[in-house]
Amino acid sequence: MSKIFRTLLIIMVMTTTITVVHGQKKLDKQVITDLQKTPKYGFILTTERHFKGVLSMYDLLIENGVVIEDYEIVVKGKVVTQLVKESELEAFFQKYKGKVKVSVCSVAMEKLGVAEDTLFEGLDVTPTASVRMLQLQANGYNTLTY
Repeated sequence: MSKIFRTLLIIMVMTTTITVVHGQKKLDKQVITDLQKTPKYGFILTTERHFKGVLSMYDLLIENGVVIEDYEIVVKGKVVTQLVKESELEAFFQKYKGKVKVSVCSVAMEKLGVAEDTLFEGLDVTPTASVRMLQLQANGYNTLTY
């Protein structure tokens, strides 16, 4: 029974990995046309998986010729503890530095004991994630919450 459970678990993990790796690669012309209407994007998220996913979406949009004026990720919750120097997310983010703005919620930092000087370079601290998202919406950003 244990062997069957392990096999099923491995199949589930492989299927999930394949789905993530082989996500959408080509955008329909109408989608690109629609996205060009509002070239500013804002995302609020709380997990490492979504952080990486939203950065990968940036690549998808660029590769399909979507013009991006501004692209901002607002981070809150436990993932804030992973935005520190010498972390896996710092290495992953290097490719996007100067292209994608990342705002980190100071309330989450305080609650989780993350000091501003421990954050890796290229991040901005914002007073509260929710107010920052409202500000982005007020400035005409397309926004998504993860």
